[in-house]
Amino acid sequence: MAKVQNILNLEIVAGKAQPAPPLWPMLWANWVNIGQFTKEFNEKTQELMQKFGWFDVKVKCKLTVFADRTFAMELWAPVTSNLILWKLKQKKWSWEPNKNKLQWKLSRADLEEIYELKKSDLNANSVDAWIKIIAWTAKNMWVEVEL
Repeated sequence: MAKVQNILNLEIVAGKAQPAPPLWPMLWANWVNIGQFTKEFNEKTQELMQKFGWFDVKVKCKLTVFADRTFAMELWAPVTSNLILWKLKQKKWSWEPNKNKLQWKLSRADLEEIYELKKSDLNANSVDAWIKIIAWTAKNMWVEVEL
């Protein structure tokens, strides 16, 4: 295998990678075949895109770029904050929580559903530990959590 030139950590909407900014300049600067990358990424994330339907779920992608201009793609579970928004049926959250009083709540069942979607790339010792981590992320997004 060729020498590793760079490793890129990307967050891209499942099934919707396209050769346009902000993705294009990053890939172009690292000599990645943009057409090949977008085609491969969209094929691998098509199932997620269909599962979430109306919601543009972001997927973490670790892209290892080699000196011979080839690449290896490693896909992870969707972004936690994105899954929280999906459960709340929201496209974005309030950046001004003191002005926009939104009554967002997640139950333990919601957190467990998010855990089930994320468990493939989690490394905590117990389910409860990860439920608390997901709850912490939600609280940082001004979402009330009922554990």
